[in-house]
Amino acid sequence: MKIILKQDVYNLGEEGDICVVADGYGRNYLIPKKIAVYHNNMNLAELKSKASAIAKRKEEKRKDALSIKEKIEELSLEIKVSAGDSGKLFGAVTGATIVEALAKKGVHIEKRKLDVPSHTIKMVGNYSVKVRLYENEAADLKIVVVNERLAEIQEKEKVAASRASQVDVKSEFDEDYDEENDSSEVEAVAEVEAVAEVEVVAVVEVEVEAVAEAVELVEVKEDQE
Repeated sequence: MKIILKQDVYNLGEEGDICVVADGYGRNYLIPKKIAVYHNNMNLAELKSKASAIAKRKEEKRKDALSIKEKIEELSLEIKVSAGDSGKLFGAVTGATIVEALAKKGVHIEKRKLDVPSHTIKMVGNYSVKVRLYENEAADLKIVVVNERLAEIQEKEKVAASRASQVDVKSEFDEDYDEENDSSEVEAVAEVEAVAEVEVVAVVEVEVEAVAEAVELVEVKEDQE
């Protein structure tokens, strides 16, 4: 039977598409669920009246797909999993695992749109997963599956190295600070000594002038007598 889709249906068609489906699938599922309507003149006329709105929605879907593609291809998705020394995972990375990891990055994808190699990943390493988007658009997602235990050890080593670097920088700062303080103290002492020397010279000059004046007064007095 022929039906007209009222919304996108995976592996069947998009909103507004005219499709041929099995009678039971159409009558018992698509039409009762209001996912599709019968293909007849009345519904064809309604489809024609909505053609412009449907076309606009399709264009919006294309833009959204391109935006999601850009986000996905900028990612290098790291997934930490328990694994043995040989690199074999204790379990597997599945489509659901990838969907959950993507959601944490703000990218929401349906599991059925992922093409995972062999359906599951069972070894640590680098992988490329195809993500099917709108129409024929697709994105290549880079995935790095790492041993959870080794990743934790590497993270601890990074933290330790960072802390050691901060300690070295602080030590250098303290040394520079001490040198600056020592230099400032020397300069302050030198300034105090210079001021004291000037004051001593000034006092001596005043005393000399006073002695000279006294001598002069004595000589004047003797002359008068």
